[in-house]
Amino acid sequence: MKLKQTIEKVPGGLMVVPLLFGALLNTIDQLHLKPVMNFLKSLGVAKTEEGYYEFLRIGGFSQELFKDSALVLIALFLFCAGSQMNLRVGGAALKKGILLTTSKYLTGLAVGLLFGYFFDPMDGLFGLSTLAIIAAMTNGNGGMYAALTGQYGNRSDVGAVAVLSLNDGPFFTLMSLGLLGSSFPIISFIAVLLPIAIGMILGNLDEDIRDFLKAGEILPVPFFAFALGAGMNLASFFNPSVVTAGLTIGLMTTILTASTGILVFKLFKEKSFIAPVSEASTAGNAAGTPAAIAAAASVAAGSGMMSAAEAQSYQDIVNVATAQISIATLTTAILCPIAVILVDKWQKARGIDGKLEKFELEGRDQKERSVPSTSA
Repeated sequence: MKLKQTIEKVPGGLMVVPLLFGALLNTIDQLHLKPVMNFLKSLGVAKTEEGYYEFLRIGGFSQELFKDSALVLIALFLFCAGSQMNLRVGGAALKKGILLTTSKYLTGLAVGLLFGYFFDPMDGLFGLSTLAIIAAMTNGNGGMYAALTGQYGNRSDVGAVAVLSLNDGPFFTLMSLGLLGSSFPIISFIAVLLPIAIGMILGNLDEDIRDFLKAGEILPVPFFAFALGAGMNLASFFNPSVVTAGLTIGLMTTILTASTGILVFKLFKEKSFIAPVSEASTAGNAAGTPAAIAAAASVAAGSGMMSAAEAQSYQDIVNVATAQISIATLTTAILCPIAVILVDKWQKARGIDGKLEKFELEGRDQKERSVPSTSA
């Protein structure tokens, strides 16, 4: 049975297939079917805090691997990826991270503000809100980015995730909506950068360590993808307006953020566009942003910085915005890998190997030009 080969035929299959499978199982789990719960109870499974029995939350190694492992496995992946980066690549990774983070944020901000200008910013076209658009478009799926750049890109593409981690959570959305000041949580950047930095140091100190950790660039991917999917529930996403809105956000995220990222990379003379297309996704954790925004709005109202009515308007759209962003996450989980594969094929047809660094491509081209041509 050729399971791995079959999975790899799916665009971004090592990421997408386990993610969707995890989401499917979690959806079944969240139905809390009586026969399933009774069976789990008979096995001695402990109740969850909500009073249910769930097969993805039975405790022990199973829950730690299949439900709760996403962050630690992504951290392991980043550590191993960092070990494969030499010091010459580090500067390129920083540059790409800054370019990608800036272009993605400004694109999401521009689309959100334009939408709020032409439509109701709280309940406009398809029931969309400025909050949902900015939250989804500015927060990229770091796990998917790491998986796609690990498979199709070079190591500085992968290393850029250290900077891209800055768009995790509600910070940029809060800043966009005027709910947060200019203070910046630098520790969040350090916390994600540290595994990559330690891996890079060890890999540069000892070639044997670099070789030993090389398998970690691929092996954790399907595991953390499944765990990410195990935090998604598909059951509440069948409302036509929610689906339409989510699909719209997903399409805008993949098309617009990829396009602006490519333009920025062109402007800065980058040859491969795998990284900006790999970042054209919506993170699963972006679905938690509406609730965080509503909580921040409540605090702002309590301190007199916002009216109670405006704060309530943010609270009223939490559920629908969360569902819309979740649909966008699933949409980009399909569209983004397809876009990366198309760009990879387009580049290779023009002699650009996305796995090579810029200096390696330039060195190869220079070497080819220096070889004298022969004539009959």
